[in-house]
Amino acid sequence: MKKKLWAPLLCSVMSTVMMAGCAGSSTEKTSSDSKQAETVTIKFHTFGNEESYNWKSTIAAFEKKYPNIDIDLVTLSEKGDTQEAIKKLDLAAASGEKMDVLMFSDAASYAQRVSMGMVAPIDEFIKEEGYKVPEEYKVDTKVDGKYYALPGKFNPWYVLLNKDHLAAAGLEVPKDWTWDEFMTYAKAMTKDGHFGTYFHGPQNGSWMEYMKLALASEADNTEFITADGKSNLDNPLFKKTLEMRLKMEKEDKSAVPYTDILSQKLHYRNQFFNQDASSILIGSWMNTELGGTDQFPLNFEVAVAPYPKNEKGDEGGYTPVTTDYMSVAANSEHKEEAYKFIRWYTTEGQLVQGKNIPSWSKVSDSELTAIIDKILGGTKNPEKVDKESLINVLTNAKASKIIPPVSYQAEVYKVLNEEYEKMIYGQQDVNQTVKAAKERVQEIIDTNK
Repeated sequence: MKKKLWAPLLCSVMSTVMMAGCAGSSTEKTSSDSKQAETVTIKFHTFGNEESYNWKSTIAAFEKKYPNIDIDLVTLSEKGDTQEAIKKLDLAAASGEKMDVLMFSDAASYAQRVSMGMVAPIDEFIKEEGYKVPEEYKVDTKVDGKYYALPGKFNPWYVLLNKDHLAAAGLEVPKDWTWDEFMTYAKAMTKDGHFGTYFHGPQNGSWMEYMKLALASEADNTEFITADGKSNLDNPLFKKTLEMRLKMEKEDKSAVPYTDILSQKLHYRNQFFNQDASSILIGSWMNTELGGTDQFPLNFEVAVAPYPKNEKGDEGGYTPVTTDYMSVAANSEHKEEAYKFIRWYTTEGQLVQGKNIPSWSKVSDSELTAIIDKILGGTKNPEKVDKESLINVLTNAKASKIIPPVSYQAEVYKVLNEEYEKMIYGQQDVNQTVKAAKERVQEIIDTNK
């Protein structure tokens, strides 16, 4: 990455010498000096490391296209630890460090830094360019009516299936299905000493995606707290998720028991690749491992199914999605250049980088296939992956509307986890669980008003 911080000073000195020595200097030299003076360096703070994001060649490609913009990469965590990175980013902001482009790993970090005033709105640049974010990208990054970021990668959740177990149960790979059908599949595949599915959460207030399965199938209102700060636990889809989890574990006996998950410290990779569970609901960060790795070799055929929907007539494809939120820093002195970088990176740059599926909607089928081939090519047995099913899921997946997280989210998660455990351990039924969860979460909301 080039650094030209001394260019303005050098240009000023040269200009003074030229004026004193030769009034008739060439137009070509003046033009060259002007170009140097206009070159800016923007600082890019990211949690992503070189191994995961291929920054050297990606940034080189940008600088080649925009020779008047240099990128000064600031890697906040060499091991790609997002928690370490966000702490360092907050410290840098508090100390007044120069910032231009900021990269966030999740909606919570992004929305919280928007509320802290760390991030600048980019609506004027979007309007000037003349596109609409929901049409241009698969993730709508609007917060409080404004855009503060453009989305990079596109990691929707999906269902990984053991295709050998599917065949043994006489089942086809589903291209569109409901939660009821998911439950039927799991029950049918529970045989020969393995379970039909494995849920990796909730655990100690984390992995809470597994407590809002049915909620996450919707286009909006997918969180435990609504956008206006009210409890969403009256939503029948919250109760539906609890009913599904209870039925699958206790009645159908198709899901790995919750007590085993905690007591044996089970993990979704072991459960799936060791064929202890026929299916797992997980994020598509698993793309890089689908064909097996040294640690988890693949000894069966793998297929991919979409995140289930609630009713047959519902629009399918909605699923939890993780992305990288690319933002312009509020204190940046080069907002236009910073915007140019995040716009390029979230479009052409994703193809250059070749590490992830892009959120950019304009990626052609052939480009998507090439990216998937490259990703699967890095695994041990890519031929064992049903690539057609993977492409189908990634092409049709859609992100739900972002609900900005509340500052007391961790408290809410802790309470819901506790009430879930009472239910799954047989200490209370579903209705009692919903009632207790609503009362306790409402107390938290009232305390934080």
